[in-house]
Amino acid sequence: MAEVTAEQVQRGRGPDPAAVARRKLLTREVKTVRERLTSSSGLERAFDNELLRSFAQYRVSGSVGTMVLTLGIAAAACLWLPVYLAASWSAFVLASALVIVGLSRRYLTKRPEDIRPARWRRWFALAEGFHGLCWAALLVLFAQIDAPGAKIFVTTALLIVSALTVMLSASIPLAVYAGLSPIILGIMLFFWDKRDIDSVTMALMAASAQLFFIFLANRLYASSVETIGFRAEKDALFAELETANANSDEARRKAEEANLAKSRFLATMSHELRTPLNAILGFSEVMKNEIFGAHANAAYREYSGDIHGSGQHLLNLINEILDLSRIEAGKYELNEEAISLIGIVEDCRHMLALRAKAKGQMIREFAEPDLPRVWADERAIRQVVLNILSNAIKFTPQGGEITMKIGWTATGGQYVTITDTGPGIPENEIPIVMQSFGRGSLAIKTAEQGSGLGLPIVKGLVDLHGGGFLLRSKPRGGTEVTITLPAERVMDALPALPEPKPKPRAA
Repeated sequence: MAEVTAEQVQRGRGPDPAAVARRKLLTREVKTVRERLTSSSGLERAFDNELLRSFAQYRVSGSVGTMVLTLGIAAAACLWLPVYLAASWSAFVLASALVIVGLSRRYLTKRPEDIRPARWRRWFALAEGFHGLCWAALLVLFAQIDAPGAKIFVTTALLIVSALTVMLSASIPLAVYAGLSPIILGIMLFFWDKRDIDSVTMALMAASAQLFFIFLANRLYASSVETIGFRAEKDALFAELETANANSDEARRKAEEANLAKSRFLATMSHELRTPLNAILGFSEVMKNEIFGAHANAAYREYSGDIHGSGQHLLNLINEILDLSRIEAGKYELNEEAISLIGIVEDCRHMLALRAKAKGQMIREFAEPDLPRVWADERAIRQVVLNILSNAIKFTPQGGEITMKIGWTATGGQYVTITDTGPGIPENEIPIVMQSFGRGSLAIKTAEQGSGLGLPIVKGLVDLHGGGFLLRSKPRGGTEVTITLPAERVMDALPALPEPKPKPRAA
């Protein structure tokens, strides 16, 4: 990984991803150049080994075909040659093929770290040269034969062998050239002193075919190198992906451990934090209200009020942090019961009515009639409504209007919508205010008090109920927050039980 610079540490950021990518690319390029400098072919050592392995595998797998071709040509050559000559020649060709197969099998048994590519490349080239020389010996046997079809047969046979050599040995160009050189030289000498039209035509065709075979060998070699390069890049990407996954798993594990440690710390410290705060709040309230007598200095009463207000604010902040921690840790337990959304909204409106009245705001409430109760946690739903309504009062200017609506959703659930006529939230800041401790630019400019935990707690509590949360806002267009509870939480009214009919008295 790239090192974190001092400037990044001061800014509280991690390493720049672009810088990390550039450093990885530079490291890979340096490694590639070092491999090429230590390689005799100008490629990476791994590429050399892969090309040699391909040659060995092709030669081993093609050995049966080579032997069948040798025996077939030897059998056909008996039409012009004595059998013992054809048999002797085929024995030499088969022996040279076995030499190549033996070298290839030996190479395949070697460990990659024990292989010297340059040495094995020379051995394979020498073996291919000897194999091509044995094939070219067929021209010596046909040199003094002037029977019809002999020249066509020997030329065609050697062209087929040349094509086979190119196909099996293309991953090592030196081996291809070594295998084709004796055949090309033999064909040139075979037709050197022949001037008839058939011989000239066959010589030109053989020369053209050999040039094409050399071109084909180079193309196959380039294709093999490109394929190996793509495979190496794929393997490198897989390795990086596995490393990234391992780092991600490790980071997630550490994050889970840190989150668990945080939850344990907050759970342990909740009592330690609340106990002294309760004492501060209680004693400051006693001093603020001058229960045991008036203060000698009026400023003490003001200080007591400031202490009580600050302590109350700190206690609310601790309660919000603990609630959010329990929600994130999945430890928040719902005490569900049958509640009325209309009743909870009405209670919250009454609780905050004085605060809205102090700012000259009007709160309107609209509810659909005959809404049944819902199965939910009353404390959680009340906290949700209070947080949303408090935000609406806080950010709505003097003389503004707040509207609260309760009703049915399209899917049979129930909703609560709170709309204000405040300045609104820019669209790019909505994800910010939904984060823990996130505050919009308006809250920062107006220095409004708040921890930035209200909306995350609201969304967490609504999610625990399986409901939905939607915040819509635009600058100078107000803000609308809607929470919904699913249809399965709505309690259908049960029909009244029929009254039992009186039983007739016995006479």
